[in-house]
Amino acid sequence: MTDPSYWRKSSYSGPGDGNDCVEIADSPTLVFIRDSKAPARAALSFPTGAFATFVEALKAHSPATDLAGPHG
Repeated sequence: MTDPSYWRKSSYSGPGDGNDCVEIADSPTLVFIRDSKAPARAALSFPTGAFATFVEALKAHSPATDLAGPHG
């Protein structure tokens, strides 16, 4: 996964939003994440299913939802 053509950044990482972001690359079984400021450093890898669950959990918690009440 060191080939740069596999890695992509969030569309939010453009001008005005800063160019520092995490980058992601995926395979049929794993998702890889790395720091765009230090692409030569180690990447984290997660099973595809676990990463999909993580992303769905992030989508479920918007800033408006998080301010709605205390966390328990």
